[in-house]
Amino acid sequence: MIYIVDSHTWIEYFLGSKKGETLKRLLVNEGNNFLTIDCCLAEIKGFCLRNNADFEGFYKIIRANSTIISLTEYDWIMAAEECHNQRKKQGDFGLIDATILIKQGEFNCKIISGDKHFKGMYNVLFTE
Repeated sequence: MIYIVDSHTWIEYFLGSKKGETLKRLLVNEGNNFLTIDCCLAEIKGFCLRNNADFEGFYKIIRANSTIISLTEYDWIMAAEECHNQRKKQGDFGLIDATILIKQGEFNCKIISGDKHFKGMYNVLFTE
């Protein structure tokens, strides 16, 4: 199975929280593959800066356990459209969340997230 891991899930994993347990269990299964969108790294770095956490250590773990996917110009343009459509349902839906959705469609995979914006969405493993 292929999973896109969002920033929220990586952070919960690093914190060792109950929400992070789902990713921890999935990581040990060698049949699973994980993707991280490059813009999620910026969100994780921001978290580290705000919380005086070791971004370099987190980054090494992310790189060792997932493939970093870089977004193209086309991806950003499509994400803007996805974000616009999602905001009709969720007024505060973010552009980075939209990038995750467009990549989910491209890779035909699941998203692992505890972010409220993904709750109830198709092919989302929602962590609570």
